[in-house]
Amino acid sequence: MQFGLLEMWQSMSAVAKIVSILLIFLSIISIYFFIERNLFFRKARSKSREVAPKLADMLKSGQIKEALALATKKENEASHLARVTAAGITEFLSGKESGLGFEQQIETASRGCDRAASIYNQELKRGLPLLATIATSAPFIGLFGTITGIINAFRGMALTGSGGIGAVASGIAEALVTTAFGILVAVIALWCYNALNTKTEIYDAEMSNTASQVIDFFVRKQAK
Repeated sequence: MQFGLLEMWQSMSAVAKIVSILLIFLSIISIYFFIERNLFFRKARSKSREVAPKLADMLKSGQIKEALALATKKENEASHLARVTAAGITEFLSGKESGLGFEQQIETASRGCDRAASIYNQELKRGLPLLATIATSAPFIGLFGTITGIINAFRGMALTGSGGIGAVASGIAEALVTTAFGILVAVIALWCYNALNTKTEIYDAEMSNTASQVIDFFVRKQAK
């Protein structure tokens, strides 16, 4: 009896086939989110590298409204640093127009930066909860296929009245394949999750640093 992939697939039960198809689907979702998120991160990094130096120069020279206009341009909305800068400037100017004291203006601007960073953080983490769910659930989905494979192995023994390898080979192979497949999908999802989560933390740190720099610009401007 040959036992290639095709023969294995044909000998698998309907439940094991459904488990395998589900695991394939989950692995595709994991890879899709990994690629899509990396493209999102790359665009944010590219736009930020382009616009951040210009914003810094404008703030240093006291061109606050010009910096706000640049940061809020549609073409720069993908930049995480531009969003934080725009939020800080907007709240600072709004507080100034409302007649707040300087310290209150600074606090308002700081909260604006924090809100913008928090909102963008949610965009960065899109898909990560799903990857975490896949990483934790895939082994159990594979285990379900393992159980059905073992059941089929015992069924083969019962039908043939023999415990020979021929009677149980199909069921055991089915059990091992679904187990291995479930672990593989979990590993892929976990690697994708960890890689994307690490990048998210880096971007969070960059937004935090930008918020501090924006506030420092306002403080230094007031001190002059």
